[in-house]
Amino acid sequence: MYMIVGLGNPGGQYENTRHNIGFAVIDRIAEQEGIRVAEKKHRALIGKGCVAGEKCMLAKPQTFMNLSGESVRELVDYYKVDAERELIVISDDISLDVGQIRIRRKGSAGGHNGLKNIIAHLGHDGFTRIRIGVGEKPEGYDLADYVLGHFSSGERGAMEEAKDLALAAVRTILSRGADAAMNLYNRKVER
Repeated sequence: MYMIVGLGNPGGQYENTRHNIGFAVIDRIAEQEGIRVAEKKHRALIGKGCVAGEKCMLAKPQTFMNLSGESVRELVDYYKVDAERELIVISDDISLDVGQIRIRRKGSAGGHNGLKNIIAHLGHDGFTRIRIGVGEKPEGYDLADYVLGHFSSGERGAMEEAKDLALAAVRTILSRGADAAMNLYNRKVER
């Protein structure tokens, strides 16, 4: 069974913030695939169903971003998920332009505390991740304030497209593999 994890922070005040784009993508997948993500288990909201013909679990850790690994590790252990082959993590990335997506099969956390915590709890960085660009922090801004801020009206359309791209990327990873998804989606989106 594949486990698709979107990173974010629980609570209404964090909805639609840059840091919660992982949660938003899980919501888009759930909506499009008819999966209800509401069961509370292992400090996450989860839902089970099929995506691209594969059995999947969608998960939104409720531990807050910086402790995402605690929940992910519990889920991986309990459901006996092979993290190197069956785990996909979706997160925000300030080094990518707004709406850009980047897929990797392994790698560093790139300064992202949620990914850093998952790597620490799993003991390796060999899991697939989809990073969604939320734009670079403007000069003079505090990083926490920026990632916990909301998208501008001009950015919202690009982020809706990015959610759809991420959904398509997940379907491609499940049906054809991460390499095929990287070839299709790891390119600059012209706006």
